[in-house]
Amino acid sequence: MSSDELLNDKWLKKLDRQSQVILDRVVFNRKTFGEVFDRQTLLLLGKLISDKIINQIDFPISTGKEANIFRGTTPENEFVAIKIFRTSTMTFKHIAAYIEGDPRFSYGYKNRRGIIEEWAKKEYKNLDLLQKAKVRAPAPIKCVHNVLLMEYIGTASKPAPMLKDVHLKDPQKIFDEIMTFMARMYKEKLVHADLSAFNILMFRQKPYIIDVGQAVLIDHPSSFEFLKRDIHNITYYFKKYDIESDEQAIFEKLVNKKK
Repeated sequence: MSSDELLNDKWLKKLDRQSQVILDRVVFNRKTFGEVFDRQTLLLLGKLISDKIINQIDFPISTGKEANIFRGTTPENEFVAIKIFRTSTMTFKHIAAYIEGDPRFSYGYKNRRGIIEEWAKKEYKNLDLLQKAKVRAPAPIKCVHNVLLMEYIGTASKPAPMLKDVHLKDPQKIFDEIMTFMARMYKEKLVHADLSAFNILMFRQKPYIIDVGQAVLIDHPSSFEFLKRDIHNITYYFKKYDIESDEQAIFEKLVNKKK
């Protein structure tokens, strides 16, 4: 056995142990687990361990349509979020509307894995745009094929909850801040395209925008439609706090600000 094979074997054994720990800690369907941790993804995670970017995978944070998110720990004992895009079950019908018309996806792909890896890169780039726009969101750390590392939002004991699961002490302040974030994103020529109480985390009474893989540039032919939907989702949610808003006025203000 070559030194590379021995090293790969060492990675896989370490990851196998962590996989069992994750399975033991949470109720996690074994079939789904296998769909997330295919051999190529395991090798990528092993490379991240070998390169001392992460030290271990702690536990699952969330499961979505396209990806699973885990908390990880670095060799410096700092927490990171590890988003693994599933290469075997990702729904292309769902993502097609966000890809078609985006100039970043104009050159085509040879296979399923290729488009998923580009989707992961897209989220990395969008998170970077949010940082530049001074929108509170997880900072991107590294993207390797279908694995995205980013800042972990939460405490040592648990991740930050979604907006939908939190009772706000000052809802008007949070609403105004989310509207400010939407304006800053649009100024950077970006529309979230799936903004809702499910895609905003609350940590220390502050909102964090997440899940920006589907975010599109304003050049996308459906960007206005997506922006209007984002506005509707947020304004509708905050009605539970008796905050009434004019959706059309908000839309016109955002678009005219850019102009």
